[in-house]
Amino acid sequence: MTVLRVALAQLNPTVGDFDGNLAKLVEAYDDAAAAGCDVVAFPELSTTGYPPEDLVLKPGFVADNRAALDTFAARTGECVAVVGFVDQDRDLYNAAAVCVGGEIVGIYHKRLLPNNAVFDEQRYFMAGYESDPLELFVIGGVKVGISICEDIWSPFGPLAEQAAAGAEVNININGSPFRAEKDLVREQLVSTRAADSHCAVVYVNQVGGQDELVFDGGSFVMDHEGALLARAPQFVEDLMIVDVPVPPVYRKRLLDPRGRATEALLPTVEVSATPRRPTSSSESLAAPIAEPLGADKELYDALVLGTRDYCGKNGFSDVVIGLSGGIDSTIVACIAADALGPEHVHGVSMPSRYSSDHSKSDAALLAENLGIDFRTISIEPAFTAYQEMLSGAFAGREVGLTYENIQSRCRGQLLMALSNEFGWMVLTTGNKSEMAVGYFTIYGDSVGGYAMIKDVLKLRVYELCRYVNEAAGREVIPVDVITKPPSAELRPDQRDDDSLPPYEVLDPILELYVEQDRTATEIIELGYDEAMVRRVTRLVDIAEYKRRQCPPGVRVTNKAFGKDRRLPITHAYRG
Repeated sequence: MTVLRVALAQLNPTVGDFDGNLAKLVEAYDDAAAAGCDVVAFPELSTTGYPPEDLVLKPGFVADNRAALDTFAARTGECVAVVGFVDQDRDLYNAAAVCVGGEIVGIYHKRLLPNNAVFDEQRYFMAGYESDPLELFVIGGVKVGISICEDIWSPFGPLAEQAAAGAEVNININGSPFRAEKDLVREQLVSTRAADSHCAVVYVNQVGGQDELVFDGGSFVMDHEGALLARAPQFVEDLMIVDVPVPPVYRKRLLDPRGRATEALLPTVEVSATPRRPTSSSESLAAPIAEPLGADKELYDALVLGTRDYCGKNGFSDVVIGLSGGIDSTIVACIAADALGPEHVHGVSMPSRYSSDHSKSDAALLAENLGIDFRTISIEPAFTAYQEMLSGAFAGREVGLTYENIQSRCRGQLLMALSNEFGWMVLTTGNKSEMAVGYFTIYGDSVGGYAMIKDVLKLRVYELCRYVNEAAGREVIPVDVITKPPSAELRPDQRDDDSLPPYEVLDPILELYVEQDRTATEIIELGYDEAMVRRVTRLVDIAEYKRRQCPPGVRVTNKAFGKDRRLPITHAYRG
């Protein structure tokens, strides 16, 4: 049995940082070559970082990306490299270059271009079907096919054609963003593709945060029967080296139903005819298989990585958070401390006349437990001044919600003042439930640079808080924070459920309406109370203009408020 030694370079690029990305490519390549690898696979669009979006419409950007690829290719030796880049010929292509011996010996153009959810690839690229025929590359005596991300999701994609023509291994390079449980979906799908084609699949994925997207890595290898050979860890850079066994190809796979050999239908490119290392099974490396993360840790780690990279890649070392003693600001502070280090997190308690003693003490205790900077700045002088300034204009009126919003905006102003003075980025603390129904003050608690938990429903926030304490084996988060009723504390004895349905009622409706795109009528037909459904969906619809003005945040579900949910602000459809 032949063995192909493959390195999967699970890297964290920065979009547009050609020098930094090139340095990562070179370091990983050198390590793979030193380990005797036949081939090293890099993620999709490795030179540019993914997704580059409208930057690819700039000719200079595309030229710089090609210059980075040429520089990398010139450094290659006997180990083959498969590198994602933007190619330009008659059009722009999402491409993979096959590099060896100082040259680019082949180029593959992505054939299936996703144009759904967060993907807009048909805006930028031409599909490879129209530009070039498929080729196989002989690496270490093994016939290898190349594909890019979406290409492998279709049972009729290039993998089937390549396998029918004799491919024994397929290298699939990816920029596949995270959402909850997507790692399981990927593995199940690729296992099916590998078994159906009787072709091993090397699946390498990007890792890291890019605006609201976070990439979890989790690269893996499936053998020709669809069995998992190796899995890299999630949310960290990794160079995973795997010996992929390549048994003799069944003749039935190389024949069509009428007995005609199909092996010669695709041209082959001799890249490296003989293996660079011994191929006996006794000398094969043990395949690493990282344990899957539990649902809570996976979500928590995604939020940590997304926050760390958004801050770091945008030049922010420190963040500031309004610490109210509530559940949302609490989890944001915990994640920020893990993302940046507690010495880079600044918590601010901003009490008013309505702030309870337990909220103030809970915020202080949390800060002490996390080891973050903590200070108290009362908004009472500013709030009183606003009341005095507006007393004439509001004479004779009962003022309620307006004064609640003024308090929130006072707090937002204080946080932005600290941000301006010290260069700290403000992390907003609103969750997906609040974002959905507009239960936040625009230009108040919505101000900031990053909305870390904007795609996490309220009930899930509670679960994450419990996870923090369980993982730490101690009470990092004061138990009162988790058990007390949620409140904005903007008026006496206020509770969230004075204005909203209980979250146990609200969140399931939001999941159906926002994440599953069910209409109100469809949700009612599932057995939910009609009046409640109509109320909730109406709140979601009328809050669209507010959400448009909120900062980005980590996408962790199949549909977040952002790129993959694009509804008009002005519309009359009620479903």
